[in-house]
Amino acid sequence: MLNKFIQRPVLSIVISLIIVFLGALAISQLPVTQFPSISPPKVNVTAEYPGANGELMIKSVIIPLERAINGVPGMKYIASDAGNDGEASIQVVFNLGTDPNQASLNVQNRVASVVNKLPPLVVREGVKITREESNMLMYINLYSDDPQTDQKFLFNFADINILPELKRVDGVGFADILGNREYAMRIWLKPDRMLAYKISADEVMKALGEQSLEASPGKTGESSGKRSQTFEYVLKYPGRFTNKEGYENVILRSSPNGEILRLKDVADVEFGSSMYDIYSNLNGKPSAAIVLKQSYGSNASQVIRDVKAKMAEIKANSFPKGMDYEISYDVSKFLDASIEKVIHTLLEAFVLVGLVVFLFLGDWRSTLIPAMAVPVSLIGTFVFMQFLGITLNLITLFALVLAIGVVVDDAIVVIEAVHAKMEEEHLSPLKATKKAMHEIAGAIVAITFLMAAVFIPVAFMSGPVGIFYRQFSITMATAIILSGVVALTLTPALCAMILKNTHGEAKKKNALSKFLDGFNNSFNRTSGKYQKILGVIVNRRALTFGILVAFCAGIWIMNKTVPSGFIPNEDQGMFYAIIQTPPGSSLERTNQIAEKLQKIAEGVEGVQSVSSLAGYEILTEGTGSNSGTCLINLKSWEDRKHSVQEIISELEEKSKDITGATIEFFQPPAVPGYGAAGGFELRLLDKAGSGDYKKMETVSRDFVKELGKRPELSSVFSFYSASFPQYMLRIDNDIAQQKGVSIDNAMNTLSTLVGE
Repeated sequence: MLNKFIQRPVLSIVISLIIVFLGALAISQLPVTQFPSISPPKVNVTAEYPGANGELMIKSVIIPLERAINGVPGMKYIASDAGNDGEASIQVVFNLGTDPNQASLNVQNRVASVVNKLPPLVVREGVKITREESNMLMYINLYSDDPQTDQKFLFNFADINILPELKRVDGVGFADILGNREYAMRIWLKPDRMLAYKISADEVMKALGEQSLEASPGKTGESSGKRSQTFEYVLKYPGRFTNKEGYENVILRSSPNGEILRLKDVADVEFGSSMYDIYSNLNGKPSAAIVLKQSYGSNASQVIRDVKAKMAEIKANSFPKGMDYEISYDVSKFLDASIEKVIHTLLEAFVLVGLVVFLFLGDWRSTLIPAMAVPVSLIGTFVFMQFLGITLNLITLFALVLAIGVVVDDAIVVIEAVHAKMEEEHLSPLKATKKAMHEIAGAIVAITFLMAAVFIPVAFMSGPVGIFYRQFSITMATAIILSGVVALTLTPALCAMILKNTHGEAKKKNALSKFLDGFNNSFNRTSGKYQKILGVIVNRRALTFGILVAFCAGIWIMNKTVPSGFIPNEDQGMFYAIIQTPPGSSLERTNQIAEKLQKIAEGVEGVQSVSSLAGYEILTEGTGSNSGTCLINLKSWEDRKHSVQEIISELEEKSKDITGATIEFFQPPAVPGYGAAGGFELRLLDKAGSGDYKKMETVSRDFVKELGKRPELSSVFSFYSASFPQYMLRIDNDIAQQKGVSIDNAMNTLSTLVGE
């Protein structure tokens, strides 16, 4: 059977070409991601209760919805958030592998069963149920150089001209503008005038509802079937008022003697925004902040390219003079840089393997064979990656880098066997190849399956870590099996075609041959010394086992002392600054703090742009007047001298002078989908259910004081208020690594502290 591939090299070459062509087609179809998607499916439930505070939101909205949703099939846990701005959100996290569409449907059915128990105003606003990836895909700032352009205009321009277009981009699961500056007529009531006229806000609302409304008056002259009419008219009502004068002239009260009380007598009417909940700025200019998230299972890299193309098209066709946009956060920026570095490593590994093969074989013809056989195995792997739903990510590319050194072994085994037959039996390359393959074919099959067996069991691991190792193992095993196929088909055919029997012939003396001879002599001497050492210790079992025990002890000690973590945080070219002002602080006060931090950050070397948000906290995606966020976008890696951690340290030092706020800095998560920042968190919950937030604050402060007494914890943890009924404790992997703190040891100490 194998002789057919040797005698018919065209057949072997065609088989390899088919593998290469299929692999090349698969590369263009494979989704490109940073890491495999390991984040569990999430369903978000959001509700609005205008005018309600956080405590009322919890009692009247959060608790009824949580009780209904709790226990939905496949649910892992629920996380809720409510603020004093009348907005509440519930995030339902499901077990890994749960169908996200079915999970969303199940949650919707649970919510529908308790909608009638919610306040009427909440029902009127609507309870929204969405399913999307939790990590932010892009963050786009729309701004203008025209000083007359305010945030209200930018918001509505983006809402009318940009947002509908972005929502239609394939793969965009969520697109929204942070805050709500939608055009609206604002009516500011004057309490003193209302008291003088003895009129209440309810009467004002009633008058507005009766006089500014959409109505259908019907028709006149409509046929009745009895008597025909000459004309038929469809009556049209003017509808709601659309200008300031219409609302000012709303009649609130009238008397028999002709006295009329109008709305303008007790209120100021102006054309403004429906809400003033968030201040958004980019480098000191007002902006509209657009957040995009990808839909579940979409290709992040392709979605980003489509969004950038759509934004360029909208800018060319719709933007007024002076208006522009900036992509303040883009997942593909770090992704493309990482993929590029891995591809460079892949090429470097291929070149190094070729040099090593040439160094040991000493023959250009012999080196050429694995140089042609190895790419067939690597490129063919992409076919199976597409078939098995594996993405092109850093893990799979890393597997291909390692696979280069593994798959080349099969080709080397064949070449060495052919050379041995030519040297020992003085056969031609064709006959030597046939005889060698007859002897080593079984060994190649055994080697291939043995090497694949090392990686295949890893594919059955479960959980998030299992997904990482599964993609790694499948990629490695596929490349190894394909290398075995190539070693039985293409490699023998190439050996018969390319190799020459030069054994016994005098070699030309040149610098290269002298170098190779010197290397071989040195290698033989080293091998001889190693053989002598083995001869001395091979029969001394106590020494052998003693060395083994010493290595095991060293591994155990290193495992306990070296800082641990899932995936190390890397410099992704941006980071967050979370601002927390005292409870009850106004939005304007928080915005002043954000602007101060923005100016400080702009003066730091390596910072490209700073986008500030007052009233929005990105870690929990919650809103509140005493919370804010700055997204600090850094220059490209080659254009700056300092790392992200050095820039964070500099900003921490410079921002110490900002009083009246707590400022914490975080990097984006190493693994997209697991939160908005790197590290992990611990939450203090009120298990007694007392609802006493002052007591909760006291307990949390005592906990932090006790935490400060433990240096192995206080040096790596940061503590801040995440939302009303809970507090959050975060650990930073980078800080832990710099301080030489093991996260496992820190968590063990923390568990002991919580137990106490």
